[in-house]
Amino acid sequence: MVEQTYDKPIPVPQPESDYYWNKAREGELWLRRCDDCETAYFYPRDICPHCFSRNTSWVQSSGKGTLHAFAIIHRAPHPAFKAEAPYVTALVELEDGARIPTNIVQVEPEPTQIRVGMAVEAVFEQITDEITLPKFRPAKSGL
Repeated sequence: MVEQTYDKPIPVPQPESDYYWNKAREGELWLRRCDDCETAYFYPRDICPHCFSRNTSWVQSSGKGTLHAFAIIHRAPHPAFKAEAPYVTALVELEDGARIPTNIVQVEPEPTQIRVGMAVEAVFEQITDEITLPKFRPAKSGL
């Protein structure tokens, strides 16, 4: 059981994303994939944002990807993030094709340590009993 002292804003699962959050608690990253246009996408929803088809399926992601964009945050946008600054927000492009907003962790938040195009892999942070957040770290060599 995780102590309920997490004071940052917490995602609110919706019925169409419950499967995603359940799998995240198990340390797995799952995406929705359109069976018509064959596109994987994030945030999980029943309608494909590319072709608007409702013919979608859940697929497990490898959790591997590439850093597409990032920012090093020095001024917290919310009081609860102040103690963590500086930290890295990012957009990761998964091998599966979807882009996911996230944080880069387990690396110094310095421009010399982080670069667009670097390989990253998913890690999971359990923040409450119900919510586990996927975050990303630099991929270990050999991946």
